[in-house]
Amino acid sequence: MKLAKKVVLAAAVLPLALGTASAYAFGGKDHKKGGHGECGGGFDRGIMRQLDLTDAQKDQLKEMREAGKQEMKAAFKENFEARHAEKQAQHAKVQQLVLADNFDQAAANELAKSMVEQQTERKVKMLEKQHKMLSILTPEQKAKFVELQQERSTECAEKMQKRFS
Repeated sequence: MKLAKKVVLAAAVLPLALGTASAYAFGGKDHKKGGHGECGGGFDRGIMRQLDLTDAQKDQLKEMREAGKQEMKAAFKENFEARHAEKQAQHAKVQQLVLADNFDQAAANELAKSMVEQQTERKVKMLEKQHKMLSILTPEQKAKFVELQQERSTECAEKMQKRFS
């Protein structure tokens, strides 16, 4: 094999090999446990499975998830180019800020505020969806949900304490 072909082959294979190795070093295929698995916070379907839901409740949750999925797909297709351009503009602002000769505190504050506003909007929408999903639970199921979340939180706190001690 000619040297040029070997170089091209190595340039293609090396990043793949290193990427695979780093993925397995991080935790293999089941990468969710590394950062946002059972201690990731947020809405946990595993807890929902422990609530003895009726078939009607399961159907309602399934319909809500499907509707949310369809809504996300439609929104993604609808504004993809506009959102992509917005992300590119924001990335350019970040690059301009961090690569500048002098740091502009006011511009950094303004950029950070806009990022927080966007994140807040997403968080509010997520909380609204969770509220709708939890509104189908009976008072007893809600109490059990809270109890299971507290247990999960305690377990996660213990894991974190062990990890960092």
